[in-house]
Amino acid sequence: MPERPLLNSKVLAWAFYDWANSAFALSVLAVLFPLFLGTYWSGGDPGSAATARLAWITTAAGAIVFIVAPIFGTIADSGSFRKRFLIVLAFAGAIATISLSLVGEGGWQLALALYMIASVGFYSSNIFYDSLLIDVTEPRYYSFVSSLGFSLGYLGGALLLGIHVWMILAPDTFGLAGPDDAIRFAFVSVGIWWALFASPLMFLVPERRSKIARTDRVVRAAYFELRRTISTIRRYRNVVIFLVAYWLFIAGVFTIIVMAVNYGQRLGFSQQDLVTALLITNFAGFPATLLYGYFGHRFGPKLGIYFALLVYIGMCIWALYMTEVRQFYIMAVIIGCVQGGVQGLSRSLYAAIIPPEQPGEFFGFYNMLTNFARVLGPLLVGIAATVSDDPKWVLLALMPLFVGGGMVLAVVREGPPKEVT
Repeated sequence: MPERPLLNSKVLAWAFYDWANSAFALSVLAVLFPLFLGTYWSGGDPGSAATARLAWITTAAGAIVFIVAPIFGTIADSGSFRKRFLIVLAFAGAIATISLSLVGEGGWQLALALYMIASVGFYSSNIFYDSLLIDVTEPRYYSFVSSLGFSLGYLGGALLLGIHVWMILAPDTFGLAGPDDAIRFAFVSVGIWWALFASPLMFLVPERRSKIARTDRVVRAAYFELRRTISTIRRYRNVVIFLVAYWLFIAGVFTIIVMAVNYGQRLGFSQQDLVTALLITNFAGFPATLLYGYFGHRFGPKLGIYFALLVYIGMCIWALYMTEVRQFYIMAVIIGCVQGGVQGLSRSLYAAIIPPEQPGEFFGFYNMLTNFARVLGPLLVGIAATVSDDPKWVLLALMPLFVGGGMVLAVVREGPPKEVT
């Protein structure tokens, strides 16, 4: 069989799902929801209360996906349903995001519920998106194509957030009454963007037929299959070691993404400065993530992951002494240069070390660990916010995740999977 070309309609349609759902990741997860939760839905409450609410609902969403991720993967593999699951979950998340525009002032309970539904849709759909990587390109291109997806996500997310910033700063230009109406409209635009740009994947990305027989009891059997999945993964020692390392360091990465705006709010930075800083992060992330993909293709993904972890450790230490908004801007640029790279190279490294016959099952477990990491990081933040009103406790709780993850990663071997006999 001839080797697929590096860039084709299948690769681009797959990568554009990152463009689609990164609008939610950036505009909603990282910026709009934390801002609106602190100033509108939780207005008048202590800053630590908004921090704790954001941390605990993020923990809850991660816990739900942690439970269903391997089950979704098993079901998808049993009937080659990965694309169908992806589209259903993406549209559910998009509808919940649009519904956030209807929540009134002080309605933090309903806002948290819709946010959790949208987050579960976002995180769960990525189970199937990640597993389709092996269907669109050859193993030698995993690092580049995986990073291409993240880089397009940064660009698309930054473009839409740029429009949102314009809307918030100049609502009259868009016929809106004020910044609050602009943020409500932004939730609507994110949901539409997500659903619209998910469509090419549905029509252009192939999905290899599974060799696993489909049965009418596949849902009931999924819990049994989870036990079998764990037993299967245990036979691949290298995969197990990687998953432990990944669980630790990605918990720190995702927590910084979700909590950065809240941290800046508690340091007294303005809403405009915080949104601008996140916009800078993503515009920096677009070219940097592409370069990361090229670096991983040439020299292997482990070295790129190590560099990113050193950057995160350095930024955590620096942020402990942060007092000026210009420091926040500088940190935003530096984080933007490694944020997409560490995620893209982690995904490509995992794709290269797992057996290719059951991608949904293995990526289901990968995403289960990803969402367990989303439980771990915000859980530490929630505990820190409960113990102390000092936001810098958050950073002290995260640094061991990067250090421990890097130490375990040193044991991982790059190369094709080898089953332990």
